Amino acid sequence: MLTLTASVTTAAALTLLGPAATAADAQQVTLGGVRVALRPHTTQVVTVDHTRGYHAHIGYWTLQDGRWGRVYDVRDGRIGYGGLARPQHRVQGSGTTPLGTVRLISAFGSHPRGDGWDLPYRRIQRGDYWVEDNRSRFYNRYRNKDHGGFRWWLSSSAVNSSERLRDFPGPYEFSIVTSYNYAAQVRHRGAGIFLHVNGRGATGGCVSAPRPFLQRMMWRLDPAKDPVMAVGR
Repeated sequence: MLTLTASVTTAAALTLLGPAATAADAQQVTLGGVRVALRPHTTQVVTVDHTRGYHAHIGYWTLQDGRWGRVYDVRDGRIGYGGLARPQHRVQGSGTTPLGTVRLISAFGSHPRGDGWDLPYRRIQRGDYWVEDNRSRFYNRYRNKDHGGFRWWLSSSAVNSSERLRDFPGPYEFSIVTSYNYAAQVRHRGAGIFLHVNGRGATGGCVSAPRPFLQRMMWRLDPAKDPVMAVGR
């Protein structure tokens, strides 16, 4: 049986869905009120249910014995200051969080890699950026300024400025990279949509959650289980 981890909402220890949601190869399922587009081998899901303002209810679900169960959840999740937007209509710098389902593909942060972390991981080093320069062929990629290929020197207020990762020691202590705009890299649609630790308020378009939730995600998420995150209204 799935058990609840300490310091999370006790009402959500285990939620079972009806027969329509029990098949591992189902293309779609609704978990905690959020519609999730499953991949063929997905058995781990993070749901983000927008509640009010920039707040969201975030849950972590796993598939066991053909049934989806909510392992734990948190009420103090955050989305972007601009609200939610459909991915194809999103504009860089709008502060909106894209709706829909994305893969959770890798991670980065300020700590040495944990022995049990399965996601590909990079520890933040001096000069590391997330590239948001629309003229760069490394758009929406992790890159160090010493390797060149983007205008790292632009002011943080410039349209094409990139994020210097060391400037966000709290939120990026643990950060999980999503597949939003990662493969096709459509310019001006936005870069750097992560699941990371809560800051002081709304995000710039990412999803954030309390630090203990992200710590658990680093130990739980496994690429072999094709984890995804789904954002709903």
